[in-house]
Amino acid sequence: MARLAILAGRGVLPRVIAEAHPNALFVHFEGVPVELPANERFHASLERIGELFSGLRKGRVTELVFAGGLERPKLDPAGFDSRMRELFPRIFPAMRLGDDGLLRVIAGIFEEEAFEIRGARELVADLTSEAGLLAGCAPSRVNLEDARHAYGIVSALSGLDVGQAAVVAEGQVLGIETAQGTDAMLHFVAGTISGPGHRANGVLVKAPKAGQDLRFDMPAVGPGTMDAAAKARLAGVFIEAGRVLILERAETLRIADESGLFLFAEPPRCSHT
Repeated sequence: MARLAILAGRGVLPRVIAEAHPNALFVHFEGVPVELPANERFHASLERIGELFSGLRKGRVTELVFAGGLERPKLDPAGFDSRMRELFPRIFPAMRLGDDGLLRVIAGIFEEEAFEIRGARELVADLTSEAGLLAGCAPSRVNLEDARHAYGIVSALSGLDVGQAAVVAEGQVLGIETAQGTDAMLHFVAGTISGPGHRANGVLVKAPKAGQDLRFDMPAVGPGTMDAAAKARLAGVFIEAGRVLILERAETLRIADESGLFLFAEPPRCSHT
């Protein structure tokens, strides 16, 4: 019988999946702040990946889901177990890649150990959305034009594995997501807009990179995204229907409505894994 393990990173997603799958094994990593659920738990370290493999098998785990944000670990070779010493020559070069490239390597190693990788959207209902207006007033023609520009930026940068979001206002590019994340980009955008009552009338687009493996590296929006977009005085947020997670949906939509933002899910524009 299949059993799921949740490889937990930062944020609310690990808890959401754990609540939906109370029999899942919850794996929390050293140094990663995470709210521990009632599930059976296993404390892990990538430096001792052999112990992790053994713990998963002992727990009769057959399926894994990568959930939440993970910082790139600072690995100390002195703490490596024998399996990590074998794998490190593969992992170290991958740490020079973007997030998607690194996660592909890590996921491939788990698959070689006979674990099946599942995506969060497969495991919890209503994490994504059908196409359409989810909150606020319908975007304007200018908003739609800005969204097309922003989608083009995310698509053009896909091969560089840079980020999953961009902000465009009336044709002007105000921000492109990098390793610092969406909220940091929006904070930067807020700092570039002058005038206490000025509204940029720009849009945030959040979408997967072309060819991105959505099982383990799916973009997400949540209450923090809406709050940061409001502080950046944007008109609204576009996401790809079915391909962007909406975390804490009720709160996310509430903040959007109260802030005068729209949240609009567009049909997918690119092919993804």
